[in-house]
Amino acid sequence: MIYIVINAVPIALATLMGLLIAQFVDRPKGITGWLVALLATAWLCAILAGALILAPPRAPPWVMTIATAWVIWVGFVVPALAASLLMAGQRWGRIGRACLWWLVVMLVQVVVMKLVGLTPPPV
Repeated sequence: MIYIVINAVPIALATLMGLLIAQFVDRPKGITGWLVALLATAWLCAILAGALILAPPRAPPWVMTIATAWVIWVGFVVPALAASLLMAGQRWGRIGRACLWWLVVMLVQVVVMKLVGLTPPPV
């Protein structure tokens, strides 16, 4: 996981952009809410950075960038979030908004990291 240290700046900037989006959608409540939002957004951003670094260069770079966020969102975020919120008794509208919010966050994060640039770890 050395790639996280090497790419601290793009990951930090993308994390901040994700938190900025939270201001407009569902503002975290209290210091605990902000801490959880920061940690969740930063970890997701670090995972996305790793996926972008490992993505095969066969497709055009921006297609692969957007597709990486999309596949991780559809494959991991939506099922886990929908199951958790359904078990907590949330309505489908709330679940849809939460899933959409994470898609927007992830898309913004990959775009920021792509624009700033990611460095692969040394081999």
